Amino acid sequence: MVDGDERRVAVIIEDDADIGNLLAAVLAEAGFESFQATTGVEGIEAVREHQPILTTLDISLPGIDGFEVARRIREFSTTYVIMLSARTDEIDTLMGLDAGADDYVTKPFRPRELRARVEAMLRRMRRVPGGPLGGEADAEADGEVATGTTGEDSGWLSHNGLRMHPQMRLSELDGEPVELTRSEFDLMLAILERRRRVITKNELVLELRGDSGTGGYISDNDRRAVEVHLANLRRKLGDPVGKPRFVQTVRGVGYRLAP
Repeated sequence: MVDGDERRVAVIIEDDADIGNLLAAVLAEAGFESFQATTGVEGIEAVREHQPILTTLDISLPGIDGFEVARRIREFSTTYVIMLSARTDEIDTLMGLDAGADDYVTKPFRPRELRARVEAMLRRMRRVPGGPLGGEADAEADGEVATGTTGEDSGWLSHNGLRMHPQMRLSELDGEPVELTRSEFDLMLAILERRRRVITKNELVLELRGDSGTGGYISDNDRRAVEVHLANLRRKLGDPVGKPRFVQTVRGVGYRLAP
C-alpha cells in the first residue's frame, strides 16, 4: 500500500545515461526517490538492497539481458516492473511479460505516457477492495468464496484452497505462501471477487491500469498482456485450463471463478 507518508522508492536499470536521467526526472515528479544501475547484475542487487515498489528495466543491457534480469528479480521481489525496449515486435512484449514484467513500454517513449502508467500503478496499490462484490445475499446464493471476519481469518478471501488478503496483499495455496506479481495478484483478486460472474478481458485490462471506474482505450496488446499474466498465474497455481480449479475460461467472453 502507498500513502502520503510512505517513502516511494524506484530502481532504474538502464545503461543509457540520458534515458536513465529522463526516467529519474519523470519518477521524481511522481514522488519517487530513484536509484540507478547500468548493468543487469547491478540492477538485481539494487532491487535487493532498496526493495523498490517500482523498477524500470531496459531489455538491452550489458552482460545479462533484461529478460533474465526480470526472471531473477522475480525470485525474490514483487516490485512492479515496467520493461523498456526499442523492440516493437509482439514476441518481445510477450517474452517480457512472461519473464515477470508487469508492463511494457517501447522506446522512444513520451514522458507523459510513462507518468500515466506509473500513476495507474499507484492507484492500483492505493485501492483497498471492500470484499467480494454483491453483498451477503449473493455470497449466500453463490456459495463460492469464503470471507473471514474474525480472528486470524479476518480479511481473507478463500476458494478451493487459495486464500488472498487484499489489504496485506498476501496469497496462500493449500496453506503455503505463493508469490504472485502485482499484476497476477490483481487479476486473481478481481476474478475471486466476482465469484461466478464473468469478467471480460477488457475489464481486466482496466483493473490492471487502475482505471476500472473511468474506462479508456484498450488495444489488442493490452488484451494479450492479460492472457500472458493469466497463463503465468495458472502455472504458479497449478491450474490447468482443461480442468480449472480457480480460473475458468468462458470462450469469447472472458473469465470467471471455477466451481
